[in-house]
Amino acid sequence: MTDPHSDVRLVAFDLDDTLAPSKSPVDPRMANLLVRLLEVVEVCVISGGQFGQFQSQLIDNLPVDHPEALGRLHLMPTCGTQYFLFRDGGWQQQYAENLTDEQKDAALAAVESEAKRLGYWEADTWGPILEDRGSQITFSALGQAAPVDAKKAWDPTGEKKNALRAAVQRHLSDLEVRSGGSTSIDITRRGIDKAYGMTRLAELTGIPLNEMLFVGDRLDPDGNDYPVKVLGVPCIAVEGWHDTAVVVERFLAAR
Repeated sequence: MTDPHSDVRLVAFDLDDTLAPSKSPVDPRMANLLVRLLEVVEVCVISGGQFGQFQSQLIDNLPVDHPEALGRLHLMPTCGTQYFLFRDGGWQQQYAENLTDEQKDAALAAVESEAKRLGYWEADTWGPILEDRGSQITFSALGQAAPVDAKKAWDPTGEKKNALRAAVQRHLSDLEVRSGGSTSIDITRRGIDKAYGMTRLAELTGIPLNEMLFVGDRLDPDGNDYPVKVLGVPCIAVEGWHDTAVVVERFLAAR
């Protein structure tokens, strides 16, 4: 089989709705494929969640027999505003582009007021609607722990998220507002998004962007994966982890 990505040295993935259902553990099939992928290329996961989410959804479910494989895994929580590597037996933070207290307060106030104005502030939720992730403020309409089916039903077309994102962005000229997971929007410092994370990854690993491949479910212009596409990194759009599993299987078969 001819490999259309024969020059790829690193494959990067979104997490929610790309490697796993939103806020859910990776399926064993996907986990095994990721471990196999680590045997042939570097792997990065860059997503809006905080590190604890990466731990529970991904790391804790990888069947890794040889810890040295984790040395080829790059974790970039909160849309690439943080970066972790496995060193000396544990995950160590390499950088964090944290928001100031003033930026956090402005972001929290803007997203709450606009969500209430638009009628998107729900009374019954599964956990907090707003979360301070240090380098990112995240709004989750139904709470962080909402069931996948409830999330899908809340905004199946993405219209609510896109309307909220645009409304909040008008209040925050120095911050970046992006549509995140199925019911969320993410707020970071302006210019500090997944494109920033991938650029830093290229600098720190020495792997050029054109020798990377990105797989994500939100490559539309309003999505938080879109900056990676604009950056020029070769991208593959998926609609769930089953699609991603097929992408990885084909990649491995070509190698």
